[in-house]
Amino acid sequence: MKKTLFFVLLCAVWVVTPAQAQKFGYIDTEFIFGKMPEYQKALTEIDKFADKWSKDIQDKYVEIDKLQKAYQAEEILLTEDMKRDRQRAISDKEREAREYNNKVFGYQGLLFEKKKELMKAPMELVNRAVEKVCIQKKLDFMFDKASDFVMLYTNPRHDYSDYVMEELGLDIKPTATNTSPSPANKTITKPK
Repeated sequence: MKKTLFFVLLCAVWVVTPAQAQKFGYIDTEFIFGKMPEYQKALTEIDKFADKWSKDIQDKYVEIDKLQKAYQAEEILLTEDMKRDRQRAISDKEREAREYNNKVFGYQGLLFEKKKELMKAPMELVNRAVEKVCIQKKLDFMFDKASDFVMLYTNPRHDYSDYVMEELGLDIKPTATNTSPSPANKTITKPK
């Protein structure tokens, strides 16, 4: 849907201004973010939060496991009412652990919100730099090579990543990018 809308908009711009040439460019935000200390710091913070929340959830499941073992060890000594109470307590703890897991790592959970908050500053820096480069180079459109929009071929002369990095004050010498796996969809499961 977005791609279709984009192409309709692009065609409309071409129809409205046929006599004026359009200038296009692209950047690679993955490469740029790999060089930004602010982005690396944000990733480290996200990992810390994800690890802390993962440990909290694991602790909940360890507690549930202890309750189940205690129940199994004492089961023959308990009355039916006591058994039901213990089973209910165990199932309540399991439900709480699942709900907490969903609250933290689920769709638009705490981790998602924390990522959005921590990534806001690096994203704004890049957006401001892109805007400045577009104004300086008189570009009409700037694409992101790292986005969902598929670019089958890119001519390096239209790559403005170096200009954006220069605007951000980053080193533009090519080096291996430092990428770390994102804890985006971390889900904790009950230990066996």
